[in-house]
Amino acid sequence: MAKRGASAKLWSRSVILMVIIIVLGFGMVAARLLFLQTYMAEELQQKAVEQQLKDTTISAKRGSIYDRNGNILAQSVTVWDIVLEPANFKTDKARNIVAEGLAEILGLKKEDVYEQTEGDNYYSVVKRKVDTDVKDKVLKFAADIYDEYGISGVIKSVENYKRYYTHDNFLADVLGFVGSDSQGLSGIEYQYDEYLTGKPGRLVIARNAAGEEMPYEYEQKVEAIDGYNLTLTIDEYIQSVMEKYVRETIEEFQVKNRGCAIMMNVKTGAILGFACEGSFNPNEPFKIADESVAKAIELLPEDEQEEATIKAQSAQWRNKGVSDTYIPGSVFKMVTASAVLSEGLYKNGTKAFECSGSYIPFEGSGAITCWLSSGHGDQTLEEALCNSCNPAFMQMGNLLGREKFYEYYVAFGMSEKTGIDLPGESDDYFFNHDGVCGMDLTDLAVASFGQNFKITPIQMLSACAAIANDGNLMRPYVVSGISDTGGNVVKTTEPTVRHQAISKEVSKQVCKMLENNVLSGGGTNGYIAGYRIAGKTGTSQKKVDDDGNPTDDYIGSFCGFAPADDPEVALICYFDTPDPEINYYGSAVAGPCFRNILSDVLPYLGVEKVYSNAEIGNLDTTVGAYVGAGVKDAEKLIHDSGLKSVVVGSGDTVMAQNPTAYSTMPKEGTVILYTDTDPQITKIKVPDFSNMSLNEVNELAAAALLNISIKGSVSSAGSSYAKKQDIPPDTEVDPYTVITITFNQDNGIM
Repeated sequence: MAKRGASAKLWSRSVILMVIIIVLGFGMVAARLLFLQTYMAEELQQKAVEQQLKDTTISAKRGSIYDRNGNILAQSVTVWDIVLEPANFKTDKARNIVAEGLAEILGLKKEDVYEQTEGDNYYSVVKRKVDTDVKDKVLKFAADIYDEYGISGVIKSVENYKRYYTHDNFLADVLGFVGSDSQGLSGIEYQYDEYLTGKPGRLVIARNAAGEEMPYEYEQKVEAIDGYNLTLTIDEYIQSVMEKYVRETIEEFQVKNRGCAIMMNVKTGAILGFACEGSFNPNEPFKIADESVAKAIELLPEDEQEEATIKAQSAQWRNKGVSDTYIPGSVFKMVTASAVLSEGLYKNGTKAFECSGSYIPFEGSGAITCWLSSGHGDQTLEEALCNSCNPAFMQMGNLLGREKFYEYYVAFGMSEKTGIDLPGESDDYFFNHDGVCGMDLTDLAVASFGQNFKITPIQMLSACAAIANDGNLMRPYVVSGISDTGGNVVKTTEPTVRHQAISKEVSKQVCKMLENNVLSGGGTNGYIAGYRIAGKTGTSQKKVDDDGNPTDDYIGSFCGFAPADDPEVALICYFDTPDPEINYYGSAVAGPCFRNILSDVLPYLGVEKVYSNAEIGNLDTTVGAYVGAGVKDAEKLIHDSGLKSVVVGSGDTVMAQNPTAYSTMPKEGTVILYTDTDPQITKIKVPDFSNMSLNEVNELAAAALLNISIKGSVSSAGSSYAKKQDIPPDTEVDPYTVITITFNQDNGIM
């Protein structure tokens, strides 16, 4: 009985132990199942989806950018991402074969490609945005390794897009550029990124238990939605003209810190051209565009190169027209004059302003000099503007006082950003001294002629356009419309009047003064025969350089509009630090650039020339076709057209002529007629007309048996001098060849 009792106890204990073990075991399994089904459920479901489905992003095509005439400026072109599916590799041999082949085609290191073959995922990008010809080589390689080694399902090409700008080094500061993921990083690309980007799509492909793709019917595709297109106010032709002449000016005057020209429709605020030269190539935005800067960076120690590169890139990406502030100088005098007239502080026609060569703006201050040390004497307001007389404008500043001066500073939009639809627009830098409106009396004196405060070029242009537009200050803009891929308009920009700065009557008065300034004052280098041009020069001292160090550098500018009697466009040309050894005055540096741009743009815009009687007498005429005509008949036709003739040879028929038929030449010029079959023509060396006056040029040309065609500024005031000639000195030409000479005026006005 005792033995049986011990066995029963042992058996009972064993049963209890087994029950405990079973309960604990099943409890742990149940707990594990509960954990997996609750806390781990979402993660496990995601892993199952990843194992069973392949989800690929389909890139959206970025919207295109057009000029106002529908010319493409920026578009996205199809390129390809080369993708590997590491989970489909079966052997290391396959990995090596693929890595070696792709590395050679794509210009990569084999070890880098090999790393992309490892793993259990189905999407590993080897190289992004390769061109179609490269993609074709990759797919041929994929076909070859399948035929030779049976390797399949490991290489894919996925459609993507690459941003392409139709012109290198064109409109870069406005267009901007995109990053590696096609995100806008500057300019319009950044400002309107949400419209241009679009929405990416998805391609979902099912896989079976073996990891192989299921048939097509199991594929789900969500199409990408392409981005919207932008239409700019910029005109491609006007932009090309502006860039050309800004580049030429930078080169001619060795401008150190770039140059800028902006053209605006005065009635709407639409920007027609925006040329900031010395910037970058939007197709290669990270490359340092200035070769001299790039070479200097290469010579730096390695640890300094990265910082120098970033600084150079930032400088070339900076939009000088909206992000840089500058001291406007004498172009601002149009604002001061407008304020004085608006307040009724000047009686028209009176000699209210006196200049002895300097002026003491208030008791106890030092004298501030005029550019003309002998002084201008008594002047009307218009004469003071045309003379660009600083003492006269300090007197105007005193008439206005600090509060009224600042009131018009605000009225012309200088105290706030213009609101142009470009990123990085800077605020103005006004005075911050003790006194009324942050100005002391010295500030008022120098501010009256545009010195010691800073605004942006786009602010100055907007103020000038307001004077031209009956006093209405417009908001400038560069995007006129947004549309979808079907051409449906999504959004348009309507012209916006910010407010009225001055009255229509005052606007007309100042327009007339600025026109007279171009005809006979300091703005004569902006004169264009047949067009009524209004404008003002500016030469401002920078005080400090970009690093804050004292400097004697200058900025030369010219700001104006045309036609003066019914303005359509306003234009500012602005050059930062021209070489003082050549010239730094705004009249000499920026004036000819302003003139050249409008000379090409106004005819393009359909603005007709209307010549004065004096201008009609200086117009060129068209040479007729006289070859084959009798000598006497040809001579009569020549004389009837206001030209002279010279006959060379003894024949009765004209065998050759110079200038050639349908070329242009000045009236009273000479046409030479050759009457022999094989005339012996004595060549003439073209003289160097540089820096000669008009009379000297005419005398030398007559002595050399050459015709002269005149361009540029030879209006009425100042000293005209020959600046350029279209045929270089010492070139051998036929007698009476037409030499076109461009004149500028050196009137000494800043």
